[in-house]
Amino acid sequence: MTATHALCVALLAVFSLAAAHADGLRFESGPNRVELIELYTSEGCSSCPPADRWLSRLKKHPGLWSEFAPIAFHVDYWDYIGWQDRFADPEFSERQRTYAREGSAPFVYTPGVFRSGDDWREWRSESLQPGPGVESGVLTVEVESDVVHVRFAASDSGSNPYVAHIAVLGMGLSTDVQAGENRGKKLQHDFVALDVRSTALEWRDGVYDSTFVFEDRAFPGDGDTALVAWVSGSDSQVPLQAAGGYLSGK
Repeated sequence: MTATHALCVALLAVFSLAAAHADGLRFESGPNRVELIELYTSEGCSSCPPADRWLSRLKKHPGLWSEFAPIAFHVDYWDYIGWQDRFADPEFSERQRTYAREGSAPFVYTPGVFRSGDDWREWRSESLQPGPGVESGVLTVEVESDVVHVRFAASDSGSNPYVAHIAVLGMGLSTDVQAGENRGKKLQHDFVALDVRSTALEWRDGVYDSTFVFEDRAFPGDGDTALVAWVSGSDSQVPLQAAGGYLSGK
């Protein structure tokens, strides 16, 4: 089975499972910022598997979803060296380049970790402790069947434009790499960005809100599936607030 074929196999109907909950699913941050932890990685990068394993260990961290939300963006700029990462997307590579242009990182590299939009080199040796408790407003995410509704209660009374982003995250994914720097290895992945969408939030009735509609679709995975949403300003992609949780398996 090719990697492309495997990606298309319908193993887990995410939003059909969410619809099975009579009242849907609801994820909400507190007023303090939930930090978005972004890993930029590639199956074609020999130094990336340790970072992938580190991100997977966050599944057992007590602060998962309440203090931080992880996401793995697989970049495509290493595909040319012999292995095409089936989870890679040029938009994820461009997101990392945008951080470099905005000054959040000196250059683009893998594995690269960003914590609340800042290049975070200490992830290898530093435990993930709670952040400084920055008050950012309350972000609420509601999932009803194939509709995801996002609301952001900010303190600026409608004076600033915001952009909402949502991502479906694959858990328990694995790949038998046949070529490139990781040839012969079986790589394990969690919190993998499978579908990412963005839209401007509108100011209505005292809050910012927007709605995303997903048609019925499925994602590969043998484990849980999660969803994370985050909010940024219109002039920078630095995440200001995040909220998320498991869609299935928990």
